[in-house]
Amino acid sequence: MKDTVSNRPPGPEAVLKYGTPEFEVITPGAYVTCAITGSVILVEHLKYWSVEFQEAYVDAAAANQRLIDARGQAAEDS
Repeated sequence: MKDTVSNRPPGPEAVLKYGTPEFEVITPGAYVTCAITGSVILVEHLKYWSVEFQEAYVDAAAANQRLIDARGQAAEDS
């Protein structure tokens, strides 16, 4: 279930450039949103992201789901 605006922490959403092994803050903010679940991730707690897709993930399971989805999409496109 995706979070609603009322569940967001105060302050703006951060814009990050995801690199290896760190990310760069483009626009400062308190949080980012998981690309799979819509969950709020405080920037200081962010541990999972994709350099390829430039997305944040709440946990390893969400990151893995993104890879599974991407592989499925690539197979459909072939």
